[in-house]
Amino acid sequence: MPRVPLGRWAVVTAALASVAVPACTAGQPVGRDGGTARPVLVRPVGHQSRGEAEGSYAPQAMAVAPSVGLLSNTTAVEGVPRSVATGARYVRGSNVLLLASGRWMYLPAAGTTSVVVAPGHPPARLQIAQSRAWLGSGRIPGTTPAQRAAAERALLSLRALLRPNGAVAAGWSPGWQYSWPRDSSFVSAAFAHTGHDAEAYRILLHTAATQRADGTWEARTKLDGSGPPDRRRWQLDANGWVPWATWQWYRTAPWATRQARLTTLYPMIRKAADHAAGSLRTDGLPPASPDYWELMTTTTNIGTAAPLLAGLNAASDLARETGRPDDAARWGRAARRLSAAVSAHFAPLGYRRTADGRHGHDSAVAFLAPPFNAAPADLPRALDGTYRALLLPNGGLTPGNDPSAPWGGNAWTPSTAFFALAWATTGKTAKAGQVLDWVLSKRNPLGELPEKADRAGRPAAVAPLAWTGSIVLLALTALDGTPLPAPPLAPLWP
Repeated sequence: MPRVPLGRWAVVTAALASVAVPACTAGQPVGRDGGTARPVLVRPVGHQSRGEAEGSYAPQAMAVAPSVGLLSNTTAVEGVPRSVATGARYVRGSNVLLLASGRWMYLPAAGTTSVVVAPGHPPARLQIAQSRAWLGSGRIPGTTPAQRAAAERALLSLRALLRPNGAVAAGWSPGWQYSWPRDSSFVSAAFAHTGHDAEAYRILLHTAATQRADGTWEARTKLDGSGPPDRRRWQLDANGWVPWATWQWYRTAPWATRQARLTTLYPMIRKAADHAAGSLRTDGLPPASPDYWELMTTTTNIGTAAPLLAGLNAASDLARETGRPDDAARWGRAARRLSAAVSAHFAPLGYRRTADGRHGHDSAVAFLAPPFNAAPADLPRALDGTYRALLLPNGGLTPGNDPSAPWGGNAWTPSTAFFALAWATTGKTAKAGQVLDWVLSKRNPLGELPEKADRAGRPAAVAPLAWTGSIVLLALTALDGTPLPAPPLAPLWP
């Protein structure tokens, strides 16, 4: 793991982690204090920006505080700064903001800049009605009013972050305004399971359009699909996440059209699965690759192996659905090889981060549970042990306890929510509910789910974060009693 970039990121993390949402006052400037113009790497440090440094530097004054909410007309989006959010709240079921003054702030249809209007402004009322109708066209999961309110806000935020071309912005702050295939896959699955088929499929079409010729994806791309914004390493886990998301969409899609639409997506699946299968070494494991931490490891990590297993099983099942037995058999054999290798190399270590056991625990152990993979018999113990190892005093989880990664005392909501989802899908509903309650308690004053909670337990960094919102929606769906199965383990083939 490269120590020089990590050291550089540690400095930036310490500088930006202090940005906590509740600490806002009226009239507070949106940007950070200018300070001196010494060279500082200026990129918000989130799970999205932990890759190798690109060498782009700028004066510290250019750093922009993360957004805390969104205004959206579904074609354009505008971040809400903390100064505007003070004392404000959304009009129920919409992205129209009720300001502390009593006036409304919204993004007009076909507009790109927000306006402030009198309450009851007819065009704003129309936007509210359209937004509520969209919510009503699907399902809002949750068994309590608080859960349903959080789910409603997460759905509206995901809808705002979804661009007309199918790209999903990870968040709406500099450094997050890009599309990651990992995040997009989760958002597509969340839309699919909440009854928003068109949005789920649109994401998959965009993902197919940004696939590289060799079947892989860049770590992230610009929202217009024109290519990557930097030279960070591509990440092999996308070759698992995308077929998995396609399988989840297919299971929920309307019967009348899903076969034809899967045929459109199938070339993407074939290229992704062939690359994943071809990447497996003689020991059955994939090569080392940057994982969801966006950091390279010297040996295979669970954050790559588990998604690839899910993707190969998903691709094999989709091939059977489309009458392609040769593809199904090829990917099924690869899935069984990988499954056996995970059992041989990761299981004896309690499914730690890397196959050599030298990099501690990792919240990616949850990727071995549904709705990603059929949970192995020893996974419950590994989930419990990993959760205890990663638990912080503020009640949330650090992504991992690898001593070479400078995560500090911030809890990460995606990593914490992984366990809510894993326990919800494996019948541990009480555990899942407790973890989910913690995640939901970290929503900021606008009800948005943030990327992190600081040492004091306050929401920090960008909000909303698409990845967290999608995981929460999936967990709430499972807790509602809706089955969220994993792609079946491929059968034995000759």
